[in-house]
Amino acid sequence: MNWKLKSLKKSPWVFHVNVGACNNCDIEIVNCLTPKFDIERFGIKLVGSPRHADALLVTGVGTRQAVVRLREVYRQTAKPCVVFVIGACACDMGIFHNGYHVEGPVDKVIKEVDPNAIIAYVPGCPPKPEAIISGVVKALAIL
Repeated sequence: MNWKLKSLKKSPWVFHVNVGACNNCDIEIVNCLTPKFDIERFGIKLVGSPRHADALLVTGVGTRQAVVRLREVYRQTAKPCVVFVIGACACDMGIFHNGYHVEGPVDKVIKEVDPNAIIAYVPGCPPKPEAIISGVVKALAIL
């Protein structure tokens, strides 16, 4: 097993990227960091730079302006990088699927950059912190 995957399972550092969300999913992600939910007990830490991250937490529908930045952020992360797609809008574009400002779902944008990307989905509008933590922990367990 690759040493990078072993370290990713034990203590992943994540970088949060918003690509056009309404901020409800962002609030729930920040809520995961509070003492009530304490996501750090699983070794998960939110970092301020994609260059230090092992995983990406992506929220939002994927607007034309934001997907350019998402591609660049994904290129900057160390590989292998797990992409956690958080929320209904990020998973399948939700109510914005016919929007003029929408480029596409997050997984499509990431697959254009790296066809072998590891992507995990946490649906919900917005997903509860328990669902986010459960989805991240379960996805890391199967790596």
